[in-house]
Amino acid sequence: MGKILAICISEKKGTQKKPVDAAVLKKDWGIEGDAHAGNWHRQVSLLSFEKIEEFRAKGAEVDFGDFGENLVVEGFDLRKIPVGSRFQIGEAVLELTQIGKECHSHCAIYHAVGDCIMPREGVFTKVMKGGAIRTGDEIHLLPLSDSRPFTAAVITLSDKGSKGEREDKSGPAAKEMLEAAGYCVVESLLLPDGRQPLSDELCRLADQRQVDVVFTTGGTGFSERDLTPEATIDVCDRMANGIADAIRQYSLKITGRAMLSRAASGIRKKTLIVNLPGSPKAVKESLEYVLPQLDHGLGILRGTAGECGNS
Repeated sequence: MGKILAICISEKKGTQKKPVDAAVLKKDWGIEGDAHAGNWHRQVSLLSFEKIEEFRAKGAEVDFGDFGENLVVEGFDLRKIPVGSRFQIGEAVLELTQIGKECHSHCAIYHAVGDCIMPREGVFTKVMKGGAIRTGDEIHLLPLSDSRPFTAAVITLSDKGSKGEREDKSGPAAKEMLEAAGYCVVESLLLPDGRQPLSDELCRLADQRQVDVVFTTGGTGFSERDLTPEATIDVCDRMANGIADAIRQYSLKITGRAMLSRAASGIRKKTLIVNLPGSPKAVKESLEYVLPQLDHGLGILRGTAGECGNS
């Protein structure tokens, strides 16, 4: 159990958040009256009071709201709480959706002291159930359900698609099949072919959003711009090439050109990354083959399933 020490909002984006005594959490929106509320996954931000105190101990003079946080919370090391966890404040419920964030333009605190804790210590939530909150309210961390659906993200790699010159049909096909299989697809992205932009997104999805599995489509062939496997290998801690090999073997029964696929599959932290072919037909065939087998592996990564085999 923890406690809310401050509630901070700003009426306009780009302005400093100021403490208020009370606020209303609105379902699927955020804090009423806060400029950063909206229909997205970063509706309410939280920051640990203990981390603010550590920052102050270095000589920095900071007030509540200076880091852009909505709620200052005492009693939790927020960064160590897994994505998907839920907090209850009175009748309101928040679900953790992201750990940390990329800082594109450094804030006033960073420019003043050369550091800011929000990108690495702040966490983000969405409002699952609304309600009124006040400074001093208790905040409870609810037990994490082992039966919650697996989360997924889909990334399509296509130069023409990213420029709007070609409709992406592979990504939507993958998303539709995943949702039909019970996955919660939290993001669908369309990127140009290439290495670094994909590597950056794979790291973000694995590290900050802690997605269970990321499927990429496209960029696995012989073109100079087909660098999806290289980007995947760049970010993985361990490879899981049995999945990519199995897709190739299955696809060879359909077309001999499957031998030209350079697709890879691997693991970054607790996120599985699987490269799929680029065509909608091949995406559907690949997912029909691999999805029935993935639940066990994803459960092992999540820690909710045991290893097979005899001890």
